[in-house]
Amino acid sequence: MSNTQHMPILDLEKNVSLKSKSNRRSFLGLLSAGLVSSAMARSYHSDAPPVRYPDPHVVVLDPRFAKYKLGTTHIQRLYHSEDMLWAEGPAWNGVGRYLVWSDIPNNIQMRWLEENGQVSTFRHPSGNSNGNTFDYTGRQISCQHGTRKVVRYEYDGSVTVLAESYEGKSLNAPNDAVVHPNGDIWFTDPGYGALMNYEGTRIDTGSPQPIQKEAVYHIDGKTGKLTQVTDEIYKPNGLCFSPDYNKLYVADSGVSHYADAKGEIKVWDVIDSSKLTKGRTFASMEMELNGETVSGIADGIRADVDGNIWSSAGWVGAGYDGVHVFAPDGDRIGQIILPEICSNVCFGGTKRNRLFMTGSTSLYSIYVETKGAHIT
Repeated sequence: MSNTQHMPILDLEKNVSLKSKSNRRSFLGLLSAGLVSSAMARSYHSDAPPVRYPDPHVVVLDPRFAKYKLGTTHIQRLYHSEDMLWAEGPAWNGVGRYLVWSDIPNNIQMRWLEENGQVSTFRHPSGNSNGNTFDYTGRQISCQHGTRKVVRYEYDGSVTVLAESYEGKSLNAPNDAVVHPNGDIWFTDPGYGALMNYEGTRIDTGSPQPIQKEAVYHIDGKTGKLTQVTDEIYKPNGLCFSPDYNKLYVADSGVSHYADAKGEIKVWDVIDSSKLTKGRTFASMEMELNGETVSGIADGIRADVDGNIWSSAGWVGAGYDGVHVFAPDGDRIGQIILPEICSNVCFGGTKRNRLFMTGSTSLYSIYVETKGAHIT
């Protein structure tokens, strides 16, 4: 093993300028040679050695990302359990100062308290919930795989069903939801929870479309009317608005079931706060890693106040799995490398400048020098 392989990642960043595409290729060449991956090996066990700042697992791929990386913080694993099977759907409650997330196969929701870091079971059963969010009055909204419904938990503890069918057919298995300040709710329905008993209730139709075509939906906050806004996507997964609510971004994870699908994030223009137009590719999940072109899957996504899109990433391996950050023009500008597949992200904390990441069997967080564009 050469001395170069022991070079700290900080020195590698000094020696490899990432200001141009050619230099970014040089950086990826180091990945190929094993120079970066060995330096980035990391343990999150309680007796692990401390992290030397700046955290080498927050990777600047483009100068535009540098201002968001704090030099005096590190990725924290807030919670881990071998009993937790697939963590998903983190959502921040600003009033209660807690994070709620789903463990889909275990049919529970968990809660992490900001004041003392304690974790407890928040809701059981949860309907095999996946995505969670809070509306602008503080009520929790959940997408349930097991019941194939979108529900809202009311102040008195009752549960309101917001959506369960479209044009006389049951929804497949709602996945993720976001809210608009006007009270409207948008959600995706890729159907994963109806394709397996592990995360819901399997429907044996022999099709990757359990009940109907995968689609994105809009719920009118005043009338409750459900409208399908687009089905021009293979499997719509995580979604988020641009800071001004004029664009809707949706992660397409259709490569899980469709040979023609691509790992990508799509974007539409929002018309009259209720319709979509001009669907197009925003960013590709394809990148060069270890000397070859790889492409993983984007799951949960969130926007910051500058319009950057922070996307969970997974199903490739070390050096890829974690969070990928895309500038408003779709360029990948940064990465947060995690030792597990990252399923979802959200901004939270007192100042909304803390990125929470659900990673398979763990919950992670890191402070960044930006804020989430929306409440959760």
